[in-house]
Amino acid sequence: MVTFDAAQPGTPAALWLGDDRVDTLPALDLTIVERLVVVAAHPDDESLGAGALIAEAALRGVPVTVVVVTDGAASHPDSPTITPDELRRLRASEARLAVHRLSPDAEVHLLGFPDGAVAENRAAIAVALGDLLPDGPGLLVAPWRGDGHIDHRIVGEIAAELAAGGSLSLLEYPIWLWHWASPDDAEVPWGDFVSLSPRGEALAHKQNAIAAYASQAEPLSDQPGDEAMLLESFLENFRGKHELFVRDERPVVAVAGTRADEEPADTGTNPLGADYFDAIYARHDDPWGFADRWYEKRKRAVTLASLPDERYAAVLEVGCSIGVLTEQLAARSDALLAVDVSLAAVESARARLSDEPGVRVELADVASAFPAGPFDLVLISEVGYYFDREVLEGVLADAIAALAPGATVVLCHWRHEVADYALRGDEVHEIAASVFAGVLTRLVRHDEADFVLEVYSADTRSVAARTGLV
Repeated sequence: MVTFDAAQPGTPAALWLGDDRVDTLPALDLTIVERLVVVAAHPDDESLGAGALIAEAALRGVPVTVVVVTDGAASHPDSPTITPDELRRLRASEARLAVHRLSPDAEVHLLGFPDGAVAENRAAIAVALGDLLPDGPGLLVAPWRGDGHIDHRIVGEIAAELAAGGSLSLLEYPIWLWHWASPDDAEVPWGDFVSLSPRGEALAHKQNAIAAYASQAEPLSDQPGDEAMLLESFLENFRGKHELFVRDERPVVAVAGTRADEEPADTGTNPLGADYFDAIYARHDDPWGFADRWYEKRKRAVTLASLPDERYAAVLEVGCSIGVLTEQLAARSDALLAVDVSLAAVESARARLSDEPGVRVELADVASAFPAGPFDLVLISEVGYYFDREVLEGVLADAIAALAPGATVVLCHWRHEVADYALRGDEVHEIAASVFAGVLTRLVRHDEADFVLEVYSADTRSVAARTGLV
């Protein structure tokens, strides 16, 4: 099970530290690095994931810049002894001390974005980080996009986009991989790892830097809510003689809609792609009976009745098919973007919605390029089970990043097993609950034997509260 709580037991560090594959990995060559920029999602990520690299670069005389994106103030949400402002100042002080122990001459930039709100501040983070990157060549090191934690993923994506648009090389460091995975798991990118074997002095500096984060490794007090955030068993993962980094192996795809006369790029991320659906539509104009079946008509009525607001300024419908639900959503939308991976479906939906001036229907695969927001409402209905778990997690995280303040996400899925589908409907909603945790609040859950519908929102108010009744 994927977990992001370092106060809970994870994979024993000895399994990683003793794996023979580590000694056979390609070596990271620092002799050609002219400048090092290390980006951290939270204070302590830089020391855990790249502390020895920072120290080794400093010992070699390589200029170092460290950028910490968030303030880390969400680490002790239930503390009775320290306020968020006090914790914010403490973690900033710890970060400066840690980086000084690694590289006394390093530039340190604490961007101070709210901990836990990386998705909401993605655009601003990209601007702030872009302003700090050097124009010339160098090595950019950032959280690994596959680490699972949404903050790490988004900061890693921002770094990858910036590196792709400039002259910086990119490496990514895992943090949570060592906790939730085991060496033989398929998710472990053994083929993309490079290894740094730093001198003993650099390793010692790394341990001193980690020790600077006393607020994380030690209890703030003996009161409940002040427990240590990082178990000793978790910290053992960062005491080996190597630091591993993932080479930049993922394509960076610009977020944009695809024209309806173009085929979306085949990224291999969607096991049921355009060809699969085009073949279905070739056999039947309305293969699931959206227009005629009472089951579908009733489900649409339940979906529309579950929306907490009467009208939305900007709406995204993922997997619009032939546009039957789209037509009804249009009546409650100022602007509506409907996307589907099938050209046949898009053409049918465009014909159906040709008289709706506020509606655009585009050919797009959200697994490779999620449409740019911000959206006040994102509807993901009967599409989540087409993706495998990792891809779905990415799509849902991208959806969060595309939301406007106070926005709503609706999920609705068939619960019966279908042999072709990568997931069952209930699995889709379990994954969504994990991805949305701490970011969106569930307002509605509608359970039936045939389908499950959930409504999540960044606005926690009930419909009565939204409309002034309470």
